[in-house]
Amino acid sequence: MKKTLLIICCFIYGMVSGQNDTELLVLGIAQDGGSPHINCYKECCSLLRAEGRKNQVVSLGLQLHDEKKAYLFEATPDLPNQMAKLTKNNGYSLEGVFLTHAHIGHYTGLQFLGREAMGAKEQAVYALPKMNDYLTHNGPWSQLVALKNILLQPISFERKVALENEITVTAIQVVHRDEFSETAAYRIETKNKKALFIPDIDKWHLWDKSIVDEIDQVDYAFIDASFFDQNEISYRAISEIPHPFVIESLALFKSQPKAFKDKVYFIHFNHTNPLLDVNSSAYKAVIEQGYHIAREGMRLKM
Repeated sequence: MKKTLLIICCFIYGMVSGQNDTELLVLGIAQDGGSPHINCYKECCSLLRAEGRKNQVVSLGLQLHDEKKAYLFEATPDLPNQMAKLTKNNGYSLEGVFLTHAHIGHYTGLQFLGREAMGAKEQAVYALPKMNDYLTHNGPWSQLVALKNILLQPISFERKVALENEITVTAIQVVHRDEFSETAAYRIETKNKKALFIPDIDKWHLWDKSIVDEIDQVDYAFIDASFFDQNEISYRAISEIPHPFVIESLALFKSQPKAFKDKVYFIHFNHTNPLLDVNSSAYKAVIEQGYHIAREGMRLKM
């Protein structure tokens, strides 16, 4: 009897702690400029300022609870707050930072690792070849490399990076404005779940992969939702910002089953995007169709 109880207890403990101790944590949901946005005095931003609220720039974290370790995806301008949440105020060690590309919302938070701020010691930063070269040969980032505040870890497209506990991270090339670096999406895999992270991409039809096929292969898909529709950006040429509109993604996924739609988490919202407002008709319509809208603090078991 005692032996049976011991086996049952060990099994339950394994279910609770050892087998599914990894979580994805949403650390930010906004497009590079954040929300409220610089020089925007419309209601979407003025109300946030008046209430002292903000939407932090897009970032995901991976927490390994048993090991008290963490990995960060994107180094945003909000990195100090996001790092504190991810590491539980330094209770977890930050094992690595994965960068997608060299646009301001995705890598400039590295500045806080330098001598003027944290003075980090050989913080592992995973970067693709052009991104690696850009950080190495352009200030102020080159100083981080020279002083060994960061230790660049070269990665390649479609080659798995093996982390502890059989966790792997794979960079996938996506089409985007590549002025200073290539642009990556990431597939994050554990023994139990798979997640896709595509914060920035040009129109789906310009990609050499099928977004439907990519979502089919994972359990969670965080995808670019910068703009809900064309009406938001009447003040700029669409050719300058060719992201997939949310309404285009909805149309593309319309015939997919409920289980497919349940995998989709829209993220990377421009400050004008009505999906930032939980009371908007756009927000309610997306939720009613079976999709998810990423929110800061959201946790998903991996």
